[in-house]
Amino acid sequence: MVKAAEISKLGMVFTLAAGVLAGCAGNGNNGNGNVVSDNTGKEQGNETSPVTFSFFSEDGNPNWRNMQDDVGKEITKQTGVTLDAEFAVGDPAQKVALIATSGDYPDLISPKGDLNKLVDAGAMIDLTDLIEKYAPNLKKLFGDQINRLRYSNDDPSIYVIPTYSAVDGKTFVAGGGFELQHRAVKEAGYPQIKTLQDYENIIKSYLEKHPTDENGNKNIGLTLNGDDWHTYITVTNPAAETTGKSGDGEYYIDPKTNEATYHYRTKGEKEYFQWLNHMYNIGLLDKESFVEKNDQYLAKIASGRVIGLIDADWGYADGEKALKADNKLDQTYGHYSVMLSDAYKDNRFQSTGFMAGWGVGITTSCKDPVRAIKFLDYLASEQAQVLNNWGIEGKHYTIQDGKRVVPEDVQKRIINDNTAFSQESGIGFYSNIGAHYGDGVKDSTGNYYTKNFPEQIVSTYTSADKETLKAYNATTWKDLFPKEEEFPVKAWGAAWNIAVPGDDEVTILANKMKDITWKQIPQMIMAKPEDFDKLWDNYQKALLDAGVEKMEKGFTKYVQDRVKLWNE
Repeated sequence: MVKAAEISKLGMVFTLAAGVLAGCAGNGNNGNGNVVSDNTGKEQGNETSPVTFSFFSEDGNPNWRNMQDDVGKEITKQTGVTLDAEFAVGDPAQKVALIATSGDYPDLISPKGDLNKLVDAGAMIDLTDLIEKYAPNLKKLFGDQINRLRYSNDDPSIYVIPTYSAVDGKTFVAGGGFELQHRAVKEAGYPQIKTLQDYENIIKSYLEKHPTDENGNKNIGLTLNGDDWHTYITVTNPAAETTGKSGDGEYYIDPKTNEATYHYRTKGEKEYFQWLNHMYNIGLLDKESFVEKNDQYLAKIASGRVIGLIDADWGYADGEKALKADNKLDQTYGHYSVMLSDAYKDNRFQSTGFMAGWGVGITTSCKDPVRAIKFLDYLASEQAQVLNNWGIEGKHYTIQDGKRVVPEDVQKRIINDNTAFSQESGIGFYSNIGAHYGDGVKDSTGNYYTKNFPEQIVSTYTSADKETLKAYNATTWKDLFPKEEEFPVKAWGAAWNIAVPGDDEVTILANKMKDITWKQIPQMIMAKPEDFDKLWDNYQKALLDAGVEKMEKGFTKYVQDRVKLWNE
């Protein structure tokens, strides 16, 4: 049942959408609102006259060039659309909250986990009818998964086109885990790297032999990025990952009962943070980890002095690109499946199925929702997906014996001059703006939509990558991790992907837990070893006093509702 307040709000949205649709009938749609598609994204009668849509994304994008890259220009050529884009700087959640309360919305918005703020404000258009009438590519892409686009059990509206979750596909790329410089692993003789102790041993032995770089600057064993939200990725999420319960954000979900527990209260996590405390006190963990900013973190990586990282490749990519550009390939990083101990199995690649969730929606401020949905529909087309993943035929790839192939000179630029190449080409810039298939899915020509299939992945590796992988009898970094087929598909997708209203007690309590955790975890890591147990006990008590059990119970309902929503 939809609540009375929601009925009122939805009524306004439906009325607005219906009015706009009626007003646009015959405007490039054969006069009757019907769209004819040839499945390439080009629609008969589709308008391509110039139009600009304002767009806001919670993600940062320092390389954005106002669609003046090769891919962006082609998208504008095919659709007539240019995005006047703004990407988050600072606290993205706060920015979305300000947008929601202002009543002055961009035409298109990607609010990630803060969609509820906009829905509560009545800012979002229900896209259900727009998709049905004007988006054949989106309907084809999502197929029988389209029910997963619904907002909630109480409100079945579709407010965003999912763009952060790919449809179908398999995971071929291991871009996370624990990272080590190739030179350190090589010098250690390519030993087994499965536990925190294995990982620590390599860092320690390398620094004992090489305390400084060639210029006399101190080498750094392990550095973490404690700058704002990066804390999740490099400081706190690994506690769950190394204890076999990754992929659900701040919660652990019991697969038998679908009950949620704040993951810091589960088995093994105390020991993980105690290990970080140990690394800090023996001088292997960078003492600036919790005071430096993201730019400083990347600069350290670019210097080549950091032996180990615990991050996602996209989090440190700009630093590593500088090393590649300077041909310091042995100072770049490999990815390893590292666990607290042999008692745990790495489930980083456990399948979530198609998660829907985060994506791009159209707001009530948009004067032409029909044109906007057609733009999003084009991005979901085969033509646009190939364009975004591969670039321009003849410039970024060629067709040889019916297969897409990246020329050697282009591949060298991708590997060694990636920042400049990405800015010029725009390849990959539009992935989180448009709905898309996942890795391993083939298009109508029998080619893969993405470049993330084993043969192409290997072609992106540096000589140092290949040397290290060969030593471990592996072809890709993914080979070093347990396979997703070894785990059941998560019935709830991923907990971090579940939207909770901003005024819900669960959200309020979650913010309290975050404040406690982000304050006390760094304190514990930097404390004297003899003080750790007491600080941990105080932390656990602080969580209980702040209402963590009530938060867990409340979020459990959202998880169980998600399972019900997706399976009805």
